[in-house]
Amino acid sequence: MLMATTDTIHGKRVLRTLGLANGTVTRSPGLLKGLVGLIKNLLGGEVEEYTRTIAQAREQALDRMTEHARSLGGNAVVGVRFASAEVAAYAAEIVAYGTAVVVEDAPAPSASAAEQTG
Repeated sequence: MLMATTDTIHGKRVLRTLGLANGTVTRSPGLLKGLVGLIKNLLGGEVEEYTRTIAQAREQALDRMTEHARSLGGNAVVGVRFASAEVAAYAAEIVAYGTAVVVEDAPAPSASAAEQTG
C-alpha cells in the first residue's frame, strides 16, 4: 500500500477518491514499564519506555489505516496525518488518517511533449 503525507504521489495519478481511511490505537506502557518510566520522568531525560510504546502504537495505527483503505477498495492513502491524545493516566490514543484512493502509474511524457517543455 502506498502512503504519502502529500496529496499526490509522484509518478501516479488518482483514478478515484474513496474517502477517509483511519486507524486508531490506544496504548499504555503497562505497569512495570510505567513505573520505570515514571522514575525516569522524575530524573529527567528521554523516557525510552514511553517512546517505544508510542512508536509501536503509531505503526499499529498505520496498519489499521491501510487495512481500512483496502476495505474501501483503495491501493494508496494520500494526505496521511497523525493525531494523539492522552485518554487516561499513562495511556495515549494515536490516530492515523488520510484519504483512501485508487492510483495507477501516470503515463510517461511523450518525446514530443518533453521537447516542447525542455
